[in-house]
Amino acid sequence: MSDVLEAGFAPATVPYQEGWDLQRRIHAEVVAGTRAETLILLEHEAVFTAGSRTAPHERPRGSATPVIDVDRGGKITWHGPGQLVGYPIIRVSDRVDAVAVVRGLERMLIDLIAPFGVAGVQIEGRSGVWVQRADGSADKIAAIGMRVQKGVTMHGFALNCNHSLDPYAEIVACGISDAGVTTIARESGRDISPAAIKDATASAFRDAFERIPA
Repeated sequence: MSDVLEAGFAPATVPYQEGWDLQRRIHAEVVAGTRAETLILLEHEAVFTAGSRTAPHERPRGSATPVIDVDRGGKITWHGPGQLVGYPIIRVSDRVDAVAVVRGLERMLIDLIAPFGVAGVQIEGRSGVWVQRADGSADKIAAIGMRVQKGVTMHGFALNCNHSLDPYAEIVACGISDAGVTTIARESGRDISPAAIKDATASAFRDAFERIPA
């Protein structure tokens, strides 16, 4: 059975380094077989995290928000209050491969936001969950960036709930310059906080990724 650990929500947001240390500890326990697969749910203090493929021009210049280089794939993104971050620490071998895990997370998040009247979609060649516009453009509502180490995933997803979009003006978010960013609150007209949907997220994760005992 998988476990869900709620590490902190506004006003008690979690510093990124503290969340990273927690991830590594739980990852080691899952690898060792001393802990069940675990989804960590939290809100971070405001931070930019730069994946291994981040180009210099995609980084913020002169920002008051710290930038932390991390060992996941992908490029730069923002985390902070009003955004639900999930770190699924699960075994890839039971789920085909890492790509299958990412696609499964995308479908899970699409189902999660649908009751709020938000129609999320997958876009071929781009990870995450998107909101398609009538003119053919799309805005990202959830980002996904993962790493697999010793057969177990780290990092995960960030679902934009009710935060300001101003931080994204400082970066080239996820290295994508031809698309925008949006939130559940912006799309639904409802002030949906991470704390308000954490229980639904935990339930959706278990439905999507719970392993069936042999």
